[in-house]
This record gives sequence, C-alpha cells and structure tokens, in this order.
Amino acid sequence: MVLSRFWLSIFIASIVFVVINFFIGHSYTVDFIINGKKDDPVLISEKYLNQVPAFIKDSIEKAPEQTIVINKIETNPDTTYVYKSKTVKIYSGKQKSDGLLPTCKNSLLDLIVPLIAYLAFFCGIMQLLIDSGASEKLAKKLSPVFLKIFPSVPKNHESISYMTLNFAANFLGLDSAATPFGLKAMQSLQEINPNKDKASDAQIMFMCLHAAGLTLIPTSIIGYRAAENANNPADVMLPCIITSFVGTIAAFLIVGIRQKINFKSTTLVASLFALIGAIIGLLIYINRLDLIAKNFFTSNLSGLLLIAIIAFTLLFSFRNEAKFQEKATTIFDAFVTGATNGIKTGVTIFPYVLGMLVAISFFRNSGLFEIISNGISFVFSKIGMSKEITDSLPVAMLRPFSSGGSRGFMIDSMRTFGPDSFTGRLSCIFQCSAETTFYVIAVYFGSINIKNTRYTLTTMLLVDLVCVITAVLVASWFF
Repeated sequence: MVLSRFWLSIFIASIVFVVINFFIGHSYTVDFIINGKKDDPVLISEKYLNQVPAFIKDSIEKAPEQTIVINKIETNPDTTYVYKSKTVKIYSGKQKSDGLLPTCKNSLLDLIVPLIAYLAFFCGIMQLLIDSGASEKLAKKLSPVFLKIFPSVPKNHESISYMTLNFAANFLGLDSAATPFGLKAMQSLQEINPNKDKASDAQIMFMCLHAAGLTLIPTSIIGYRAAENANNPADVMLPCIITSFVGTIAAFLIVGIRQKINFKSTTLVASLFALIGAIIGLLIYINRLDLIAKNFFTSNLSGLLLIAIIAFTLLFSFRNEAKFQEKATTIFDAFVTGATNGIKTGVTIFPYVLGMLVAISFFRNSGLFEIISNGISFVFSKIGMSKEITDSLPVAMLRPFSSGGSRGFMIDSMRTFGPDSFTGRLSCIFQCSAETTFYVIAVYFGSINIKNTRYTLTTMLLVDLVCVITAVLVASWFF
C-alpha cells in the first residue's frame, strides 16, 4: 500500500510539475520526457535566423553542418545552435535520464533480457542443489542460526539455503548471482506464507537484510575508481565494508525489534561475533598486502568463489546422481527445468520493474528531483554541513531509486572533484553501502505477487538513512 501510494505520488507530482512548467514557459517542449535519451541536449528554444544575435547568425551560416557551440562559462551547460529548415534550434544542458518510451525499450533490452539470462543459469544451478540434496544439508547446518533470525521458518526449510547463497553472493559483490538466489528465497518463503497477498515477517526480514547489502569486495566501485585514475582505487574498500555492516546490523535491529526477535540467544550472539571476527581477520590480511597484491586479491576473490560454487554444485550432483534417477530425471534435465523456471520468473517481474523505472524517469526528467535535491543540499549547507558532503548527496538521494542514476552522479563527482577528493570518495561509499530500494521491492515482491509490503519500504528507507549517516562519519574518519 505504501509503495503504491509513493509510486502514484511521484508520478502525479512529476506530471503536474511538467505541465505547469510548460504552460508558464519554463520549458519549451515536453517531447524529451517522452522520447529523449539520457545525455541528449535539451531543446530550450527555436527561432528564425534573423531573430538570433548578429554574431551567431554570421557564424552559424559559415560553420560546418551549420552548427555552433557557445561555452562562455565552463561551469554552465554548453549552448548549441543548429540551423536547419530555415530555423535555429537552441539546445542547452543534458537530459538526466531516458524518456518514457526509451525507458520502456531499455528496461526490456538492457535490464530484463540480461536478468532473465542470469535467472535461467543460476536457477538451473539451484535446481541441481535441490535435487542433489545439497540445499537440504546446507539448511540443516544453518538452521540453528536462521531459526533465531527467522522464527516463523520451519527447521531445515529449503529457503534457508537460498537465503544463505543470496547473502554470500551480496557479500562477494556478485550481483548477477545474488538476484536469482534472492528470488528463489522469496518464492520458497511464499510457500509457507499464510497470507499470499501480504508480506510475511520472514520475507520482510530477508528483504531488509538483503537491501542492507553487506559487501566484502566492492569490485565495481574499485573498477570505477581505477578507470578514473585514483591513486589507490581500493582505498574506499574498508569504509564500504564498515558502512554496509552497520547498515546490516541496523536492519536486523529495526526489524528484529518490530518482530520481537530474541536478541539474547547464545547461538545468535555467537554467530554475530564469528561474522565480525571473520570480517576483521580478512581486513587485517588485506591491509597487509601491497597495492598490486591488494588489487589482485580483490579483483579475483569473488570470481574464484563463484566458480568454486558452480564446480561444487556440479561435482556434488555427479556424486549423488542416483537421487536424480530416483526422480526420473538427469542432471542436465534438472538444470533445464530450473532454467525454465528462471525464465518464467523474469517474465513475471517485468511489469513491476517497468512501472517503477518509468516513474523514476518521469521524476528525474521533470526537474522535480533536482529541485528537491538542491533544496536538501541548501538546507544542510545552512546548518553547517561542509560543501564536500553536500556535493556528494545527490548520489545518496538517487541510490534508492536508480542504481544507474546514482552511478552516473558518482562518476561525475569523481570527474568534477577528483577521485581522491573527499567528495569523490564519499560518493563511492554512498554507491556501495545501500541498495536500490524501490527497484528491489518491485522485483522481489513482484515475483510472488505480494500486494501489501507492510513496513518493508519504511524500514529499508530508514536503513538507507543509517547508511548515509554512517558513510559520512566513516569517510570523515578515514579521509
């Protein structure tokens, strides 16, 4: 209900804002909102040749392709004049994101089709884990801990193994693997959900822990920093780990208090300290490596562990081939069955993802997001927050809505202020330490047709806020 109303609110507010701007003359056209593409120049006016300044008229007639670019002030957007069909079209600034129709097209081609491919492969692997009995054994080993965190989940339930694989994939920065595991976990939890239209306590706890995004190896962030020629691309790794860990603990505490989890459980406390110890130990090891060794370790650990998981699944399946024969199937046929289910899941979630991405597109291109973002930055600057922090806030604000959008701001901040500046580093920590909340809710709950997400959205947004505050404190401490 909350998500539905929020979706309607940003859609309607953006449309109203666009219409008002158009009729009061603040925007020349609304076509870019429908058909425009990200980073395209925005048409702001159209004039006859004799209506433009004399120096532009003289220059444009002699210019190649009758196009000139005016850039008097480097901090302002270029103004481009294009003389064509007896009129001069004037462009200024760049479009923030794809318009409605390109968003629809790109959501299918650039997002859903690759996602379906990932789902097909990893759901096939998961089917092997199920039929071989590996998931059952994993669930039995982890049940004592998971029963404390998810008391409504039966002992040794298969969802435990799926959630474990999802957390592990997130932990290693394997987004392509985390989503299929997570979707399978949600489907498995839905089987024991007494109210099929309403999110269960276990589903909410899993979603919030997943969204907190505990990450050990922020591979993509390190890659982007290396591409921008940072002196030490991996220097934000420890702040990213600390911030995402604090976010995960916050998610667990917030949801746990709401669900009356027993925090005094010996098993739970021991598991938490074991996790903390493992993270600290690995960090100490990584910190002792020189720059080349550190880059080698962080760039290869995730990939090698993913290969190890796949290899283990195939070898375990081969060793227990008799179990496949008992089910009148083969290892390959079981993989195909799982892959087919993955494709069906991808098709199911497409409308949910499309609806959310189109609303976000409207929100950004309308200019309303930029006004809100600038307003918040202005307020924070007035209460004493440094400009270095306020300059990085657009990344934190856009992250719950769009991973691609926040990534664009992150790269822009590194290019504008430098990858080794405080703003550049803080933007990277923001990007790494939270999840695309609205997208994740649309995908995960959409895959099982949950209508009432209860307090999931508010909790995830609160966790995002905790991550933002933590990121600022940690970045100030380290840099």
